Order: sequence, then structure tokens, then C-alpha cells
Amino acid sequence: MSHRKLEPGRLVVASHNKGKIREINELLAPYGFDVVSAGELDLPEPEETGTTFEANAELKAVAAATASGLPSLADDSGFCVAALNGDPGIYSARWAGPDKDFGMAMRNIEEKLQSAGATDDAQRRGSFVAVLCLAWPDGHTEFFRGEVEGLVVWPPRGEKGFGYDPVFQPDGHTRTFGEMTSEEKHGWSKTAPALSHRARAFQLFSKACLEA
Repeated sequence: MSHRKLEPGRLVVASHNKGKIREINELLAPYGFDVVSAGELDLPEPEETGTTFEANAELKAVAAATASGLPSLADDSGFCVAALNGDPGIYSARWAGPDKDFGMAMRNIEEKLQSAGATDDAQRRGSFVAVLCLAWPDGHTEFFRGEVEGLVVWPPRGEKGFGYDPVFQPDGHTRTFGEMTSEEKHGWSKTAPALSHRARAFQLFSKACLEA
């Protein structure tokens, strides 16, 4: 598949999630884009009716590109717990309810793990998945997927990050995403591999569309 080069200019981050927007802005910062969020443009949030991360990322990116007439970058991501058959997965935000109560969502996961008898580390495996979709106003789309494996810990640790970060300890590390600075969580530079799911997807995106 040939990739289309994205030249610096105005770019819409097709999200209303402040934590997600912040992280994508941090990753885009070295590339000279004039970044604006879908929320800042008063674009409505499309209903996420897809059954995969790719489908929901595409819904958001295409809706923003069509409405704004600008290239748009969307992220669909989630927390997948092996002992819960991959839940909450694409429904990760919905588990937090209309009030975005991720404390409640994390407790729900822990209660379900306890009910399933998942007490050993080997039974408490989880992963974060992120899919970036870049959409142009002419309908062209490209997808980039990043995943990171780790351990589901309890109780939550750390107040950095957002969402399920405080209960996820990535493999090879002794701290959760909630205990890491943004720079540590991304773990990425032009010479180093990415750590977080979003940074891993962004690294693929940057190589294909920004540095080509």
C-alpha cells in the first residue's frame, strides 16, 4: 500500500476526549502542524457504531474531514482484559458511563476479575490497543495500529495519564501508565521504540505519512 504524505498545515484531531487530544498534540508537536480539535470546531461527536477499533476510528476521522474540509486524525482505543474475553475493548469509554467515571470502570473490571478467580499475574493479562485513522476530505483513509501488553494491577496506582492508565503496568516496567510522565509513557523518539499503544500507532503513522 502506498502512503500519502501529509504536509504541515492545519490538522483536525477528531476527538472530544481531553486526555487523548493532549497526547496526540504532544506527539504531533515536532512536526509543525496547526492542530485544532473537533471540539474546538464545534463538530458533533459521531455515534460509534463500529464493531472494531478501525471502524470507529474511521467513523470519527471521516466525519471530521467531511465537516471541516481538512485532513483529520482520529484515534479509537481501548483496554482489553484477557480473562474478560477482551472486554471492555471497543466499549472502554462506555464502561465509564455518561459521567466518564473511570474509577467506577476500573472497579468493575477488578470485581469481574475477582469473580473469575483471576488472582495470579498470569491470569491478569491485559493490553491497550489504539488505531489511528487519517482521513482526507476526498475520502482517502489510512490506518495505523499499536498495541502494548502488560499486567492488570490493583489497587490503581498513580494520578497521571487518564482512563485505565492507573491499573495497567506495561511489560518490562514496575510502574503503571498512571505513574509515568507523558514522555515516559510515550517512550518514543525518532531513535527509540515507542512504549504506549498510542505512541506505537503514531510511530507507524509518522514514518508512513510525515517522514516519507
